[in-house]
Amino acid sequence: MTSSDLWTHEMAARYDDAMAKISTPDAVKPAVDLLAELADGGPVCEFAIGTGRIGIPLSRRGLSVTGIELSEPMVQELHRKDPDLPVTIGDMATTAVGDDFALVYLVFNTIGNLRTQPEQVACFANAAAHLRPGGSFVVEVGVPQLQRLPPGQTAIPSDISEEHVGLDTYDLVTQQATSHHYNQQPDGSYRFAPHHYRYVWPSELDLMAQLAGMNFEARYADWGRSPFVATSDSHVSIWRKGSALT
Repeated sequence: MTSSDLWTHEMAARYDDAMAKISTPDAVKPAVDLLAELADGGPVCEFAIGTGRIGIPLSRRGLSVTGIELSEPMVQELHRKDPDLPVTIGDMATTAVGDDFALVYLVFNTIGNLRTQPEQVACFANAAAHLRPGGSFVVEVGVPQLQRLPPGQTAIPSDISEEHVGLDTYDLVTQQATSHHYNQQPDGSYRFAPHHYRYVWPSELDLMAQLAGMNFEARYADWGRSPFVATSDSHVSIWRKGSALT
């Protein structure tokens, strides 16, 4: 078991509604396009597949998709939509489901769910162990917005509306962070839902990949392959497992 927050039945039941804006066909298409291109027809493994926001449409492209997911309630939600997509219950740092995948990927900040550096390093090693030579590992994750922190402040607003208030708090020493979500309910009250994670820098991820025997290939600001620049608040990074000859 890892240090990750574990999604409950109640959280899993709400997840698809909360992610509705980024789950439309138009929203997921750039991610599915890039992942399908990298897979090149080969089998795919999604670490922390959740309710299948990306895995299900990728499977519908004709690719063989296998998932790993820590939360059984999240898998139950996935199987309501696609009962045939295979998912193994387990953590993404240690669970093994094969060693001949053309692509392994993690989306939507999920690498941060592993809240220690050793667990994140183990996740990269686990991804490499799943890949065939020449296979790709893809991670989508936000860039810590520490430049927005004035001296003495620890919280940054991520969203402020009538329906939702989001704040991210950072511990600059341990790289531990918490997303604080206040969601308005039908009766006008607000439900508090915290999410804990470890933020990680792009250069740190590159070193984790190198330790796992993978080579840096590309980094984009988004799934549409916009250039990654100093002000980018997220990135999609690709590393490739070395061939048998290298």
